[in-house]
Amino acid sequence: MQVFVSKVRPLGSSLGVIIPREVIKEANLSSGSEVHVSILQPDFSALDRAIGSMRGAKPFVRDRRDRPLPGRR
Repeated sequence: MQVFVSKVRPLGSSLGVIIPREVIKEANLSSGSEVHVSILQPDFSALDRAIGSMRGAKPFVRDRRDRPLPGRR
């Protein structure tokens, strides 16, 4: 199985993906070869929820004064 990143490009009235030459050689592909394509898109929903929950939060306030801040004596 080969994994590579490619941009979707217009191909007539459809869209197509260009397969790099190295992948074509390694997978022994030729015109008419059947390939299976998986579309992976990053899922940022958890990150959006985490950052969204911090909106409107108060700035961090140091609650312990018994230890110096890192790099300070």
